[in-house]
Amino acid sequence: MRLEPFRWWHIDEVMPTEADLFGPGKWSPAMFWNELANGHHYRVATDDDGTVLGYAGLAGAPPDEVWVQVIAVRRDVQRRGIGRVLLEDLLAEADRRGARRTLLEVAVDNVAAQRLYATYGFEPIGVRRGYYQATNTDALVMQRDAEPTGDGPHDHG
Repeated sequence: MRLEPFRWWHIDEVMPTEADLFGPGKWSPAMFWNELANGHHYRVATDDDGTVLGYAGLAGAPPDEVWVQVIAVRRDVQRRGIGRVLLEDLLAEADRRGARRTLLEVAVDNVAAQRLYATYGFEPIGVRRGYYQATNTDALVMQRDAEPTGDGPHDHG
């Protein structure tokens, strides 16, 4: 498996996974086009043949926040560490950008994803009622704070 930039030609290939995992709340191709056009950090995980196994995206919220937009792995290849690798890539990008906070929303019934995020230091900070409108599912908002660098005026390293 390898990670590479998510490009426009991947959009058609990810749409079946998007529909399978997110159902009526799935993103449209235009939404992916918009994310890419705005220069957000998107990656695909591919197998040796270049087939997309999963994808993930991160968007900045200046001056010091980033939001995980999506992490998705095809059902037939889940539980192989692909989501973990994608998340680690997003967190490395957050560090490169100097983000103090990384946030995400996850369906309250997606316990497996919540456990993964918790292992990387994400903690629940709130609930958005009916956030996923197509299914009226609540979203758990989770946040991960960056490690202090020790070089800021308020850091006591």
